[in-house]
Amino acid sequence: MKIVVIGTRGIPDILGGVETHCEELFPRIAAMGHDVTIIRRSPYVTDYNRIPSYKGVRLIDVKAPRKKSLEAIIHTFRAVLKARSLHPDVLHVHAIGPALMVPFARLLGMKVVMTNHGPDYDRQKWGRLAKAVLRTGERMGTCYSNAVIVISTVIADILSTKYGRTDTDLIFNGVNRPVKSKSKSWLEKWGVADRPYIVAIGRFVKEKGFHDLIEAYAKSDLQKRYTLVIAGDTDHEDEYSRALKKQAHDTGVVLTGFIKGEKLNQLMTNASLFVMPSYHEGLPIALLEAMSYDLDVVVSDIPANRLNILEDGDFFSTGDTGALAKAMARKLSAPRTPRTYDLSAYDWDKIARQTVEVYNRVVSKAKKK
Repeated sequence: MKIVVIGTRGIPDILGGVETHCEELFPRIAAMGHDVTIIRRSPYVTDYNRIPSYKGVRLIDVKAPRKKSLEAIIHTFRAVLKARSLHPDVLHVHAIGPALMVPFARLLGMKVVMTNHGPDYDRQKWGRLAKAVLRTGERMGTCYSNAVIVISTVIADILSTKYGRTDTDLIFNGVNRPVKSKSKSWLEKWGVADRPYIVAIGRFVKEKGFHDLIEAYAKSDLQKRYTLVIAGDTDHEDEYSRALKKQAHDTGVVLTGFIKGEKLNQLMTNASLFVMPSYHEGLPIALLEAMSYDLDVVVSDIPANRLNILEDGDFFSTGDTGALAKAMARKLSAPRTPRTYDLSAYDWDKIARQTVEVYNRVVSKAKKK
């Protein structure tokens, strides 16, 4: 089967939840014997990842403007045209912004599977017009895709309630069980090799709530005993990201930038606590990764974070910095013991098989017509 993937910035080693999802999923589908191509956005292709393929997945780069409001939609339009020239059995579109082009892809004769990673119009970085475009993309993707994959029951309920689409396929994000690092060499660079620290991971956008985390850290007594380390950065430098970096600097917070591989392994292996203060998520891969390292967690009580493998004491009221400070202090006052989570539902190999089953159903229905 020939599959073309659009809607992601690209792989490998490109910041973003959708990008991590695609980097894990599609090499597995390629290994199952399928022909997989991912169409990447040119601004995210660097000398480091300018490669023709990655773990059996063909990579094609298509130009896109490096402008937050135009990048996704212009690239998706161009990517749909490129995909049509490849004659795929299935076009797989990721996220509701790019899903605005689903009707166009269907008009060009392609069978479309769309993965809804969450209601992006709830993200605080978008203005009124952008939110309207994203809502339209959600509607277009939901109503015109041959099949719709959702990564959480929260998203499934949204699409059922708003559009009456009850035949969505629930396929979670996944996580790998890591081989924990035995080194602290990279941590020495940041002064936390021998000092306990709290860790958070994500893009520097307002909905991730890192400003709340830094404020909660600053108003607590935790600074005396723990360092706060935030791994991440921004795609597009703006007023918020600049203010966040200044806030972090003034509070003594360590910002490592975007990291993966052994650096991330060391950071997660040796952390005392993982915190996710988000206002918006789909199904957060960073939280799954923290649990794969057996870390204790404190997370905001948004619906997407309320995984049934977490406990009531893991949550705090979203946006309440006082409650967040108390939750972190309570967690860190107890003796540090690894937690064990049942992550069997988030196995990437299982997710790859489930995704291919969706493809097979779409292609089979097309052949019967």
